[in-house]
Amino acid sequence: MAPKVLVVLTSQDKIPSTGHPTGWYLPEFAHPWAELHEKTELVIASPRGGETPLDPSSVKMFESDPVSVKFLNEQSALWKHTHKLADFVDRVDEFDALFYVGGHGPMFDLHYDETSLALIQSFAAAGKPVSAVCHGPTVFLRATTATGEPLLSSATVTGFSNVEEDQTGMTSSMPYMLEDELNRVSGGGFVKADQPWGEKVVVSRTASGSTLITGQNPASATGVGREILKALGV
Repeated sequence: MAPKVLVVLTSQDKIPSTGHPTGWYLPEFAHPWAELHEKTELVIASPRGGETPLDPSSVKMFESDPVSVKFLNEQSALWKHTHKLADFVDRVDEFDALFYVGGHGPMFDLHYDETSLALIQSFAAAGKPVSAVCHGPTVFLRATTATGEPLLSSATVTGFSNVEEDQTGMTSSMPYMLEDELNRVSGGGFVKADQPWGEKVVVSRTASGSTLITGQNPASATGVGREILKALGV
């Protein structure tokens, strides 16, 4: 039987301070899906369930990326009919790994979502891989172990960098800088590519001992998918 992966998308469709459209980022779902879908069973969830917001800027920015375009044109049912995240709180034993797609949306909903935190903590406590790409690693910032220790304590971790945020022009709209917070909570464990927008995928351990996989940016999405497969042994 193929391993089963719970994939989580944001339900946040606007930047609160500006009303600017946001959501999840196309290549950060498209590329991992391309790596995973033939070797795993993927179940897609979001805080509200139903249709989730695809960031329109990501469609425009990746209109020359064949993987993203094919995914956009052929797989819309995946993000238009998601399950409610709350449906899975007591079903962690059915899954083998957890993956969060990036985009600015997670900074505003999943970061604070108690259901999401409970899932992350349950997966990690069960020794199952937890993973995220770009802004996705924000979901780990408030997660803890059974003893109250930050899940990222002493972990090596990556995510969207301050320089990259500055270059997108979104810094002033963010509630916090992801790089700064990942570095603080991990105790100085944040790492990034030598150049902005370069690929950086990090495999580390949570404080619970489970595999932690993080990717810095869109260029890292394929690598995150591949590391999930490695962690699952497929």
